[in-house]
Amino acid sequence: MAYDTDDHAHDQMVRRPVTDWAADWDWLDPAWGAGAPEIWQSLRDAGCDVAFTERYGRAWMPIGYDTISEVAYDTDHFSSFRVSVSHPDSPVRPAPPITSDPPEHHEHRRLLLPAFSPKAVDPLTDETRRYCRELIERLDGRDVADAAGDYAQHIPVHLIARMVGVPESDADVFRDWIFRNFQLGPIDPNAKVQLQADMAAYFDRLLDARVAEPADDLATYVTQAELDGRPVQRELQRGYLSLLILAGIDTTWSAIGSGLWHFGTNPHDRDRLAGLAFDDPLWRMASEEVLRFYSPVTMARQVVADTEIGGCPVRTGEQVLLTFPAANRDPAVFDRADEFVIDRDINRHAAFGLGVHRCVGSNLARLELLVALQEWLSAFPNYEVDQTRETTWVGGQVRGPRCVPVLLNRGP
Repeated sequence: MAYDTDDHAHDQMVRRPVTDWAADWDWLDPAWGAGAPEIWQSLRDAGCDVAFTERYGRAWMPIGYDTISEVAYDTDHFSSFRVSVSHPDSPVRPAPPITSDPPEHHEHRRLLLPAFSPKAVDPLTDETRRYCRELIERLDGRDVADAAGDYAQHIPVHLIARMVGVPESDADVFRDWIFRNFQLGPIDPNAKVQLQADMAAYFDRLLDARVAEPADDLATYVTQAELDGRPVQRELQRGYLSLLILAGIDTTWSAIGSGLWHFGTNPHDRDRLAGLAFDDPLWRMASEEVLRFYSPVTMARQVVADTEIGGCPVRTGEQVLLTFPAANRDPAVFDRADEFVIDRDINRHAAFGLGVHRCVGSNLARLELLVALQEWLSAFPNYEVDQTRETTWVGGQVRGPRCVPVLLNRGP
């Protein structure tokens, strides 16, 4: 199916820049990538708790923790059928449990939870540590590197590929999917249609192979899974796997990259961690603060019954951007909200979402982030971000650095 999208420029470079974030926001505007926290703060300073746009049809963007939480928990008025603010004609395919609503949501979530429980994830610690060290060994003899491209972006690909049962050599395929899904898909329905077709063909080959020859992986698991005593339909099987690939990779590499950027630009925080034993409590506090301060993931809801958000009336069919990262910077909830507090003890952040859709893979993401930071800082305790080269950030549904140029500064 083709769509007439002439009024919606597909190329981000030709989209008109945002001049009024309260009345015309665009999460794909270049300013959002590196400057989203400043944008949220400017809205707070102007007394705007709920911003608006018509770039994706009528869509709203609350930035306060309480307002975002109210929407996230309200499954009567807000559906997860559409989890990305996008062109109104953009096609939607199921990727449960994230795209499902109660009561069906519970069964989808229950099906995936065992694979991401602490009991299932904790044994991956040694493998994660071994692989991080392998990546670091590849930098032997180098004085400069890209902490994102050479390190952060490989770690979740390795683990998710291993768990799902796909070749790690397909990493470039997954990166292409991520770009098309998060950067092109929201503004170009045709790109989304083609992406869905490509992913369906890929997963059909994988699932057919596992039906013929089962293995010890999640692809086999979903081919054998049942809902209410009935085999899971193929469309839902694809949805489970697409969620694990898209959400499990981009979100985590963005968090790791953000942490590496932070410690490479804040030597005081870096020096507090370098040399610490891995069981020191400061590691976990620092890792959780990375998640709060640099939360990568923003989700969406579709209005299914007229209601209001923060006093603004919203109508059926409109969309809502749930900026969990903005909620994590809300000064009404977090002390020193716009400061990175490395030893923040009480840290009830919303980096993994709020409500029934809280991230099913949070245990794995926490493990990957913690181990990645520990191994990098152990190998390069004096590294710093190279200020003569550009750190590039992307915005949209998953915000984070794509290139983090660093000076490795090897030495004691």
